[in-house]
Amino acid sequence: MLRAIEPGPAVVVCSTCRLSADQREDAEGQRGGALLAQAMRSLQQADPALSAVAVQETACLFACQQHCTVHLRASGKIGYVLGRFTPTEEAARAILEYATLHAQSAEGVVPYGQWPEGVKGQFIARTPPEGFVCA
Repeated sequence: MLRAIEPGPAVVVCSTCRLSADQREDAEGQRGGALLAQAMRSLQQADPALSAVAVQETACLFACQQHCTVHLRASGKIGYVLGRFTPTEEAARAILEYATLHAQSAEGVVPYGQWPEGVKGQFIARTPPEGFVCA
């Protein structure tokens, strides 16, 4: 069930996520999560500043009611689950910009004033790193 990947800062995209609350996939049969991951990779190719964080795909993050869900993680840092995205370039950019700030932070905390507009209101859960709890 588990597959080893390279360690480091990452946005883990639920590749099986629905396209939206009302729609499972687009007209070509692609799921929203897969489209979001594709949009992120396209942005990274066009903008190397967004390439410091890996884009990884996983099957089902168990946040099915939220559609287009991602998990931001980095070793020793607070992680976050975000969702309810539309798989667009704008959403992909906001996620990657936030993930880059998250990776650069000491503990995974990005001051609210630095958050890209596109991630505000999208947070679902905060996950403490192994060996820690949030104070």
